[in-house]
Amino acid sequence: MLGYLSASEFIDCDHPDVVAQAKRLAHGQTGDVDIARNCFEFVRDQIRHTGDIGSGVITCKASDVLEARTGYCYAKSHLLVALLRANKIPAGLCYQRLTVEGEVPPYCLHGLAAVHLDAYGWYRIDPRGNKPGVDAQFTPPIETLAFPIVVNGEMDLPEIWQEPLSVVTSILKESNSVEFVADNLPDIELLTVTTC
Repeated sequence: MLGYLSASEFIDCDHPDVVAQAKRLAHGQTGDVDIARNCFEFVRDQIRHTGDIGSGVITCKASDVLEARTGYCYAKSHLLVALLRANKIPAGLCYQRLTVEGEVPPYCLHGLAAVHLDAYGWYRIDPRGNKPGVDAQFTPPIETLAFPIVVNGEMDLPEIWQEPLSVVTSILKESNSVEFVADNLPDIELLTVTTC
């Protein structure tokens, strides 16, 4: 579990501002579920989704997301994981592969977080931010994510990564506009298994 508690370049849970915010969210709480809920709701509700607001600020590192109060789903997940780790709760990153729009390709990754709760084990959460048609909640042990898997080629990727995928961080670091991100949304090829 040590890697799921560690600070890194993008999950800078040791940054003073991240630590201070994490302490505020944990204040008065005694259990990991309540602390995790506070962290989730803060990122979901108080950090605006860059695409929703058309922000020109593209963030990647958790502390930058906190400072700018905006981020794409990936960056919001980085902040959520950092806040959880700063509170000594193991957390990692997960992804879904979804269609960009409608029910046909192209596809892109959607960023999620996973938290390890004493009573439930690993539990995926989606801090993307709610809006009409999108309603992600913190309801362990039931997952209530923003987007269901409904189209052929979409997938819940099962891994829980300690660090963000480089295909995600490279896009965010290279970007200078929402248009650039929209035109270069990260994706990965799914491996198919054939049987003889």
